[in-house]
Amino acid sequence: MHTLYEGIGGTRRLQLAPDGTLLVSTFSIDAAPAQRLDTNESKVLRIHIDGSVPKGNPWVGKTGVRPEIYALGIRDAEGLAFDRTTGLLWEVEHGPRGGDELNVIRSGKNYGYPVISYGREYSGAAINRGLTAKTGLEQPVYFWTPDVAPSGLLIYSGDVFPEWNGDFFIGALATKRLVRLQMKDNRVVGEESLLVGRCQRVRDVRQGPEGAIYLLTDEDDGQILRLVASRPK
Repeated sequence: MHTLYEGIGGTRRLQLAPDGTLLVSTFSIDAAPAQRLDTNESKVLRIHIDGSVPKGNPWVGKTGVRPEIYALGIRDAEGLAFDRTTGLLWEVEHGPRGGDELNVIRSGKNYGYPVISYGREYSGAAINRGLTAKTGLEQPVYFWTPDVAPSGLLIYSGDVFPEWNGDFFIGALATKRLVRLQMKDNRVVGEESLLVGRCQRVRDVRQGPEGAIYLLTDEDDGQILRLVASRPK
C-alpha cells in the first residue's frame, strides 16, 4: 500500500476531481515543510482512489520528491471545490495572523507560504520581513486581513437560490458567520456576511441534492443547519 502521509500535521480536505482522481489537502504544525518536495505536509496532493499516483502529476519520476504532490506552499487548506463550469480547483486556507486566502490550485504551482504571506506571525512579527510577492510564487485571488478563519467551500449551482448561482460560500470560524463571495470572471466582485446574528462557528458548507445549503457548526452543541429560500408572505 502506498504511504500517503507522514509528518507532524495531518489531512484536511478531500475532493474528487472530474477525471476521477482524488485531491487531498494537508497541513503542518511547522512552516518549513510547505516549501519542501520530500514531504506531503502543507500541500495539495493528487492520487487515484486506490492510492496510486497519476502519471500526469508534476513531479512524477523526480528523485527525492513525493510524486503525489500536486501543488505546494499551502499553509492550511480547509476548503477544496471544483467549479464544474470552468474545471478550476478552488481552495481556501488559513493564514497565520491575517492573510487567509482564496486560491485557484493548478498543477506544479507554488503558493508561497512561508516565503510570502499577507499575514503575520501569531506574535505579531512579520513573516519573511513582510514579503507579499515574489517571482515564481502565486498570488491569492482574494485574501482576508484580519482573519475570518475560512472552513469549507461551496460553489453554488442550485435552483433554490438562482440569484446565487456561481457564488462561493465559505464557513468562518473566527468571525462566526457564513461568507458569500460574488464571483465574476474568476474574480471576487463582492462579499456578504450571512447568519451573523447566530454567532456560531461554521466548519463546513455543502449543497444538497434539492439545492438547499447545509452548514455544519463547530460548537459544543454543534448543529446541521439547512438554508432555503423564504416564502413570500
